[in-house]
Formats: sequence, structure tokens, C-alpha cells
Amino acid sequence: MSSLSIPHLLGLHDVPKQDLELILDSTDTFLEILDRPIKKVPTLQGKTVVNLFFENSTRTRISFELAERRLSADVVNFSASTSSVKKGETLLDTARNIEAMKVDIVVMRHAAAGSVKFLSERCTSRFLNAGDGAHEHPTQALLDMVTIRQKTGSLEGLNVCIIGDIAHSRVARSNIYGLLTMGANVAVCGPASMIPYDLERMGVRVFTNIDDALDFSDVINVLRIQLERDAGADFPSLREYHNAFGITRRRLDALGKDMIVLHPGPINRGVEIESEVADGPYSVILPQVTNGVAIRMAVLYLIGTRAE
Repeated sequence: MSSLSIPHLLGLHDVPKQDLELILDSTDTFLEILDRPIKKVPTLQGKTVVNLFFENSTRTRISFELAERRLSADVVNFSASTSSVKKGETLLDTARNIEAMKVDIVVMRHAAAGSVKFLSERCTSRFLNAGDGAHEHPTQALLDMVTIRQKTGSLEGLNVCIIGDIAHSRVARSNIYGLLTMGANVAVCGPASMIPYDLERMGVRVFTNIDDALDFSDVINVLRIQLERDAGADFPSLREYHNAFGITRRRLDALGKDMIVLHPGPINRGVEIESEVADGPYSVILPQVTNGVAIRMAVLYLIGTRAE
């Protein structure tokens, strides 16, 4: 297997196409491992991985931990609520003290954009970004991309639209960077108040009408309205958002074409997507979750075994 050119996975911005292809291609190997009766290989035996999560997480944290254990790594889980951070310890001191225990890889989620990059420049461990504020969430975008590629065979020339709360979404940013690098045609759709003003300069098409966006799309990635980041202030009510931008079975059936529907979760049912779509034939939401473990196994393997 080839080697990554990057020492850390901090985001997908400026990650070379050959690195993205290597990660996506490597995922097939790890998906095969997940189908075995014994879902474990000794690939990272002897390596220590710490999951440094300063924000709540269910899918991402469990997915990373499963990936680490299935690669036979020694796993340490860090909880900010019971750590010395509560006593005033700085982020850098926390990371350096953990690193002094001879940790090889740090998987980190933090509310501050750029925090993972900040530590990667000051520590010697390898870092994987599990989400930094509203900046990037690279492994989510990678699992989205591999899920799409499973259904279509290629990302080149595909029309992909990301729908919803673009302004607050680290998932949207990573998807935009990765999909553009892989040759997809990328669009976004949502209320104008939830779309950053400069996206068109990146080569991203912008829609504010959901029917126009669906007509354009081969694939849609439906984002959660992030109420905890005050996204609800950007439109009058959840009901009005659903009426204007919600993905419904009626809207999809009216298109008369195959459509692939992704959602990074957690789902606000009846807001950005209705249950009949989330649980229906257009949806690849559960395969995304399975692919999430495999893509994280691939990234951990490629980062963890990369030569200095």
C-alpha cells in the first residue's frame, strides 16, 4: 500500500487528490475486515491512540474507538468534564502531558476552529481532526465520499448538493474541499442567511430554491439544523424551514430520477428531512455509519504506519 504525503489529517483543504484516492481505495480493504466473523487485525498493535474529545459526540467517538480497537491499538479515552482542564490547565499543557505518556496518535474534537492544527505544530504525535468548531470534519466528508462512490462508481463529474445550515457546518466545508478535489460539481442550498457569501468564488454553485437544487443534483447531503449553534435564529420557525427546504418523499418522487440521500446525523426528523426519506429507498444513511468505521480504520492505518 502506498504512503500518504501528509503527516496529520487536519482537514481536506489542500489535501492532494492522490492522498484522497489512497484513503478511499484503502477503505475497501477495511470494509472486508468488518464483514469477517473476527473483526480484528494486528495492524496498529503496540500503538497508543488517545481520543481527546472536548465536545459531546456519539457516532464519531464510537466510530473512532471501534476503528482503533479493530486495528489492535491501545486506546485511551479522554473526558474534558473530568480532566484537569476543569482546574484551569491549558489545552497545550493537557496535550503535552498526555503526549509525555508516549501516545502515538491523537484523535481530537474541540469547539475552537484551528485547535487541532495548533497542537499538531507543537507536539510530536500524529493528529486526526474529529471536528474543530465550524471549521472542518475531514473523516465525515471522507465517509460521505466513499458512500457516494459505492453507489456511483466515481465522483468525477457528479452533481452533489449540500443542503441546509452551510454557515455553521464543518461537514459542509470538508465535503466541499474533498468533492471539488475529486472532480465533482458541488452546489449548496439553503436560506441565504445560512450560506457564506464567498462560496461561488470557490467554484460552488449556490441555490436558494430547493426544487432547483434537486433538479441539479445526482446526490444530496442533507445537513442538520444546528440549534445548539444558534442556527434557529436564521429563519422564522422550524416548520417554515421544513416547508421551504425540507427533503420529503413527495419532492424526490416528483423528480422521476434516482437520487442518493446522505445525512451526517444526528437527524432532526420532520425538520431538514422526513422519516419516509431517511428510512426509505433513496437513503444511504446507515451505510454511511458502517463506512465511517472503515474510513477511520483506513486513516488511522495510513497515518499510524507512515514513515517519519
